Formats: sequence, structure tokens, C-alpha cells
Amino acid sequence: METHQQQSWKLKLSYKNATMLVCFLNLVTVLILLQGFFSGVSSKRLSRNQPAAGRLQHIVESEEARRAMEPLELIKRVREIEQEAYFEPERTVKQKVVKQTAAVDLSKRLNYMRASNEGNSLKALEEWRKRKMDRARQRELEKNGTSTSQA
Repeated sequence: METHQQQSWKLKLSYKNATMLVCFLNLVTVLILLQGFFSGVSSKRLSRNQPAAGRLQHIVESEEARRAMEPLELIKRVREIEQEAYFEPERTVKQKVVKQTAAVDLSKRLNYMRASNEGNSLKALEEWRKRKMDRARQRELEKNGTSTSQA
């Protein structure tokens, strides 16, 4: 009889039966965990949607304090500076045009002065040449006069 009980026991605890038993236990465990998870989420949702009066009051006060601490004047000034920076390229374009016209005027003046200076320089050069030639003639005359008087 013992052998018969051992064989029936072995049949009942085969690998197939043991695997089925472990899978069943895993399935039951998963179902219990899912039930606990979903019941916890629904209770948390209810508590979030219906905060206590004290909690609601705290939220309102903290929101008012945050708004009171906002630097409104600073925000306005930053926006003004951004707008000035946006319009500043137009100013620089105008300044560039003014600088370019001033540069053109200056170059025209310099060219005019060079032309008049060149004319004056040429006159001065001609006068210098004339004086040089006159001096050379006088030296020649003096040499010729001294050479004739010595002879």
C-alpha cells in the first residue's frame, strides 16, 4: 500500500502539476495587488478633488503671497528695454547714414583742398625754379664778369 500511495503522490506532484500550482498562486497574488492598487488610486483621487477647507485656504494664501512677490516694475522695465532694443537698429541705420554723408562731405573737402594745394604747390614750385634759374644766371654772369675783369 505504501508503494501505491507513493506512486499517487508522485503523480500528484509532477512538474506539470507543480508549475500549474505556482502559476495559480502568482495569478491570485497579481489580482490582490491590482485590487489594492486601484482602490488606493481611487481614494487618493477623491481626497485630491475634495481638499479640506484648511488646505484650500492655505493654497489661496500661498497663491496671493506669490503674486505679491512678483516684481511687476522690473517686468515692465524689461519689456521697455526689449522694445528699445527692437527699435534701436533703426537708430543705428540713421546714424550710419549720417556718418556716411559726413564721410562723403569730408572726402570731398579733402579732394578740393588737395586740388587747390596742388595748384598752389605747382605755383610755388614754378617760382622756386625761376628763382633758382635767376640765381644760376647771376652766378654765371658774375663768373663771366670776374673772369673778364681778371683777364
